[in-house]
Amino acid sequence: MARHVVAPVGEIPAGGCKLVAIGNRAIVVFNVNGEFFALNNRCPHKGGSLALGYRTGLLESPEPGEYRYSRQGEIIRCPWHSWEFDIRTGRSWCDPQRLRTRQYPVSVEPGSKLVEGPYQAETFPVTVENDYVVIEA
Repeated sequence: MARHVVAPVGEIPAGGCKLVAIGNRAIVVFNVNGEFFALNNRCPHKGGSLALGYRTGLLESPEPGEYRYSRQGEIIRCPWHSWEFDIRTGRSWCDPQRLRTRQYPVSVEPGSKLVEGPYQAETFPVTVENDYVVIEA
């Protein structure tokens, strides 16, 4: 799988997200307390933009009258029909065994590592013919 540099770390603040286009795919990158996760931006239910969704947490109730709220900012709710997905895994909360949005691996790397390469510039033969520069491509 090809690697793509999408943003400096500071461009996606904690609790924020950034929508990026890689080829013909729209991918949303989330910052969850300094950890980065990337999901397909399209909700698998009806195609709503997850980048426009509401971030929430996990509300659990082990018994009536007792509630526990955890994982704040780790659940994304589709803005169209409120389907919820785990930002860390892409799995749906309504049907986690069958329904998910695609997750992409994300890493944070030092800029110096990216600059070093291993990059190789594509070159083309160049000639001068009667005062015209000609490139063979």
